[in-house]
Amino acid sequence: MNLFTNKKARVYLDWASAAPISKSVQQLFLDCLTEYGNPSSPHAEGERARIMLEDARSTIARLVEVKPETVLFTSGATEANAIAIQGHIRALIAKGKKPDDLHVLYLPTAHASVIENMKAIAKEGVLIEALKLGEGAIDLAMLKKQIRPETVLVSMDHVCGETGTIYKTRDVRRVLDAVQNGQEKKGRARILLHVDASQAPLIESIEHTRLGADLLTLDAQKIGGIRGIGALIRANVQIPLEPLMYGGGQEQGMRPGTENPALAAAFAQALSEAQKGREVFLEHAREARVFLLEILSKEFPDMLLNAGKISAPHILNISFPGRNTDYAVMLFSEAGYAVSTKSACETNEEGSRAVLILTGDRERAISTLRISWGPSTRNSELERFAQELIRTIRFLDMNQI
Repeated sequence: MNLFTNKKARVYLDWASAAPISKSVQQLFLDCLTEYGNPSSPHAEGERARIMLEDARSTIARLVEVKPETVLFTSGATEANAIAIQGHIRALIAKGKKPDDLHVLYLPTAHASVIENMKAIAKEGVLIEALKLGEGAIDLAMLKKQIRPETVLVSMDHVCGETGTIYKTRDVRRVLDAVQNGQEKKGRARILLHVDASQAPLIESIEHTRLGADLLTLDAQKIGGIRGIGALIRANVQIPLEPLMYGGGQEQGMRPGTENPALAAAFAQALSEAQKGREVFLEHAREARVFLLEILSKEFPDMLLNAGKISAPHILNISFPGRNTDYAVMLFSEAGYAVSTKSACETNEEGSRAVLILTGDRERAISTLRISWGPSTRNSELERFAQELIRTIRFLDMNQI
């Protein structure tokens, strides 16, 4: 079977996994490829490449409202999350801290790259603990109780890529500050808040003060950029980090290896486009969400919405208990529609880990569909998909699949 047959007729509704590349971003990237010099080289070609790289860094810094030197380019969100978590813990240990004197809190519904890095530092003896959730949000009262004198880091998503749940990271920052200020411990270091905001730029401002983030993760492929680049942004360069690999001195020695100016320029362009188009897209996404939920809930009264207290309008996670939604996704693809059941990085999980944690219902977690869309998605495409979804679920019911 040719997977690219009728490519134009396909409807892509898996933006939370990877967004289609913006046409203007793609063109800029192709134009930038003519600058082939190494940005670390002293000649004219290298200088032009370096200027391109630093212009991109400055653009991203302005959007996040930080200084350019705090923007570290990475290969994507996974690497940025690893540097934020393991890099900070390594830096503290290098300063003389013992692993079992360090306590880290994390969001249990976070992306696999956060969860796996938590497991990695736990193997080294660091104490890790999941944040408590209640009614689709972080339980702030419990958070106050979870913070210990040894707590050094809290790591969480701003927007959950599976359920679309928006977590109020600024509220978490306020709790950390209040608890820390109330403890009479002179000289205690600030408890850092790491926020993975990869899914946020299309619908939320990403200024680091608004998010309360000391460490902020971004990823180009979630917003119409080109896969292969992301960023870890520090509120200031004094935040201690240790590199996870060694080689050259690029990215302040934190991420050795020749930088890719073309990818960086495309990334900056994608973030800028997300900011400029945010208000228009938000209105469109909200209307689309209401439309889909209304038509599907009428057809399937047993359908369940998997969402937090506040949800991103462009990520819709629903469950059809008793149906094989993994099979449904295959049927959708054959019919020309791309959707998913969960994060593409959760390949070894049975069902959606995020939905299971959010709802506590395993049947609900193994029967999910995640529908996500973006600025280029047309209303007619969503309407066509809604009808296809109805046909597919009815087919599953008729055949008891």
